[in-house]
Amino acid sequence: MVERKKTRLLRIERQQNWLELTAIHLSQLDQRFFWYRLITFSSAWFFALMARFFLPGLWWLAAFLLFLLAFLVVVFFHRRLDDQRLRYQSTANYIAGQTARMKLEWNSIPVPEMPGDQEDHPFARDLDLVGSRSLLHLLDETISLGGQRQLQAWLLWPQLDRGKIEQRQQWIRELAGLPGLRRTYFTSYQQTNAPFKRWDEKPLLSWLTANPAESNLNRWLIGLSSLALINIILLVLNLTGVLPPYWQFGLLAYAAIYLAKHQSFKDLFHDAYTLSKSLEQIRPIFHLIEKYPFPSHSSLPELAAGFQGMEKASLSPSKFLRKIVRLTSAASLQNNQILWLLINLVIPWDLWFARLLDQYKQSLNDNLPGWLETWYCMDGLLSLAEFTYIHPHYTFPHLIPIQDQGRQPLLTCSDLGHPLLNEATKVCNDFSIQETGEIALISGSNMSGKSTFLRTIGINMVLSFVGAPVNANDMQLGLLRLYTSIQVLDSLSDGFSYFYAEVRRLKRLLDLLQTDNPIPVFYLIDEIFRGTNNEERRTGSQAFIRTLAGLHGSGVISTHDLALTLLAQNNPRIKNYHFRDDVVDGKMTFDYKLRPGPSPSTNALKIMQIEGLPL
Repeated sequence: MVERKKTRLLRIERQQNWLELTAIHLSQLDQRFFWYRLITFSSAWFFALMARFFLPGLWWLAAFLLFLLAFLVVVFFHRRLDDQRLRYQSTANYIAGQTARMKLEWNSIPVPEMPGDQEDHPFARDLDLVGSRSLLHLLDETISLGGQRQLQAWLLWPQLDRGKIEQRQQWIRELAGLPGLRRTYFTSYQQTNAPFKRWDEKPLLSWLTANPAESNLNRWLIGLSSLALINIILLVLNLTGVLPPYWQFGLLAYAAIYLAKHQSFKDLFHDAYTLSKSLEQIRPIFHLIEKYPFPSHSSLPELAAGFQGMEKASLSPSKFLRKIVRLTSAASLQNNQILWLLINLVIPWDLWFARLLDQYKQSLNDNLPGWLETWYCMDGLLSLAEFTYIHPHYTFPHLIPIQDQGRQPLLTCSDLGHPLLNEATKVCNDFSIQETGEIALISGSNMSGKSTFLRTIGINMVLSFVGAPVNANDMQLGLLRLYTSIQVLDSLSDGFSYFYAEVRRLKRLLDLLQTDNPIPVFYLIDEIFRGTNNEERRTGSQAFIRTLAGLHGSGVISTHDLALTLLAQNNPRIKNYHFRDDVVDGKMTFDYKLRPGPSPSTNALKIMQIEGLPL
């Protein structure tokens, strides 16, 4: 299965090399065009001056226009070349990102903005879902902050709805099979947003909720427009000698009224330029979603219904945004004070655009939330589709309906591996939990792989409930409420010791198991009660495990304490597994393969002896 990933990686690397070489060639051409522009522009003036002094008539003008035309042609092709170079460079960057993620080259993968403190989250910290070199670090290729929030919500707060998860599986599977859509989606945004920064809806939403137009604006528009028209007529009559310069008095009245009224709506244009730029960044994305020809048998049109259903309507999202971009570009005329003054002396330009923008604002306020919700969902799904594409050997898990969970194994997986470990070194294992209430007790020595295996189970369960493929040849599981206690931290500021912090976390697990919920809990506990002495740890662990075995949940518990493995003798729901270690040439070796039964040995004394400590 891993061979499929190697083959795909080689193909992507060849494509990346070709794109980078092409981008370099286009950059060299771009430098030549700079000189072509300089030469043609200088030639226009040089030959015009030469013709002016040495040739009669208007030959100087002909020479100037000829070389000016050549200059404009060079500018035209230079811009086309620049656009082409930018497309190739954006595509090369996109392919380089795929390569970095396939090789787990973390320094080449941008670290996304992470959610807040996850100390009390049921499983986020223990499973390395957030932070540097985390699952979110690997997955997140979203181009919008809203899409990023959606992806984080799927990971951290999964909706345990089998229908919704399977729908996302179908969408992700189909999007992974559309490389052209994904490449165009990511590169078109990068071309309009360099350096890369995720799109933020806050400026747009702030504009939508601020500065409502006055209800009597229409009357002011009619009055000022009429006065402007009268001034123009008076000016024409004065220039033709029919009337004295009465237009001067009209202009003074117009200017006084306009400036007085201008104070009440001048802030409407304060962010016009920023808004125009923000909308221009996402308009190509909306247009792509609207126009993309999804296959006839695809379920993706259902996802994009909010866009494609309006493709021919006047309210098409991309068309609507294009109109607003034009309006905001015109409204941002205030950035050029001289031109703004001249135009507004003739017509009430600002008032007209205040009226038009307010009309579009009301329509946009009604439709934007639905458009953004659809886009954010697709943004998150496309990141998961990229993850699927670069891991062709991963498989989509089968989710067991709740009503069938008592008749089928609760969790079954073959060749289960950790997606954040390098393919060359990771070891995969088979594992299963047959029924609710069953506990897998994993024993083994230090560094044998117990904690990593717990994280392997947990992170693949998270991927399952997101709708993404998992690092396994096959995986089948029911809907489960995941809870972990793996890397418990003490708190000096709150006065909590490590042991007390662990007790509090395990108490929350008991409370969760005792809630009235048809979905069982699945827990992962590493080295239970490690923060206290051996005798009390053993007594407490035995009592806690016996209690867990009778509650509405199942899980995996790792331990160094071989005495806990004896619990399986009196309770058939407790199953023993272990990881093995060996000493070869004076060094500890591990094969990281899970085996049935309790661990036959420990290695603490061996490690001490190898490192030269007294025994």
